[in-house]
Amino acid sequence: MKEVEDFKTSEAWRIFRIQAELIDGIESLRGLGPAVTIFGSARTPKGSRYYQLAHKVARALSRQGISVITGGGPGIMEAANRGCYKKGGISVGLNIELPFEEHSNPYLDIRMAFRYFFVRKLMFAKHAKAMIVFPGGFGTLDELFEALTLVQTRKSCPFPMILFGSEYWKGLVDWMRSSLLAAGTISAEDLDLFVITDDPKKVVRLVTAHLKGCEKQKK
Repeated sequence: MKEVEDFKTSEAWRIFRIQAELIDGIESLRGLGPAVTIFGSARTPKGSRYYQLAHKVARALSRQGISVITGGGPGIMEAANRGCYKKGGISVGLNIELPFEEHSNPYLDIRMAFRYFFVRKLMFAKHAKAMIVFPGGFGTLDELFEALTLVQTRKSCPFPMILFGSEYWKGLVDWMRSSLLAAGTISAEDLDLFVITDDPKKVVRLVTAHLKGCEKQKK
């Protein structure tokens, strides 16, 4: 006799869990206002140079009334949320259920937990007017290249994509030029999709200028 499949544990039931996460994310972040997404490693220790710089960047943006979205975990994410928290913007943490690394930091106004990476990444992109990418590992690179692909293929409108930390990102960008561009797998214009900087003030200038441009387009 054939065993009857439990619908709640079937592949079909997963569609409803995905739908629930989408609805929850969209509703929870509706009305967030101008926001940036900040990516970076969960393993960056407190007190390190990049932790301090992420805190400084987020604090400066928050004082301009700009909210900050991160993965909600430790490291760079904590630094950014901590810089934003109670400084004027809304501090948002979009956490993910993982067997290691990801636990929520305490500097959050809005805290959400996701089961599915792709739903979480949609929330990062949907609500961000700019992306600031601090040094990080595979997850950070995944988020960076997905965002670059969306803009490159015009599935997303152009927005500031800022790689913070020239020393860290130099090797990757040099490889893009020497390998990807040389092989013809990207165009020279694709290297203009992002900016590299070590200056928190430049980050704020780029983001605020873009937001002002968005406001003019609305009018």
